[in-house]
Amino acid sequence: RTKILVVDDEASITRMIKINLEMTGKYEVWTENSGREVLHAAKEFQPDLIFLDVMMPDISGEEVFAMLQDDDELRDIRVVFLTALVTREETAGGRNKIGGNIFMAKPVRTKDLIQVIKNVLG
Repeated sequence: RTKILVVDDEASITRMIKINLEMTGKYEVWTENSGREVLHAAKEFQPDLIFLDVMMPDISGEEVFAMLQDDDELRDIRVVFLTALVTREETAGGRNKIGGNIFMAKPVRTKDLIQVIKNVLG
């Protein structure tokens, strides 16, 4: 099964994504609600992909991404950003990349998450 780490400061969001992805039987999902704990969780879980919230109170998603990139053990993990700063309409037509990384508008739909996982991981 594909390993997914979901990071968002709102536990209700991470719980919903975890339940919906695991119901497919194709994904093993870990959740983290603190940006500061992502490196530790990623090292322990070794995910194939991380869904990472952009805006968190303790440390931003961009800062977490930079720390992942600086770590030899973690830099190859694919990251997809989640944000409430844009709408689905604003990300339509391939306008959903920042610095080469895909971002998704919240709230996210399970079918969209699965499609992004397939697109990113092949």
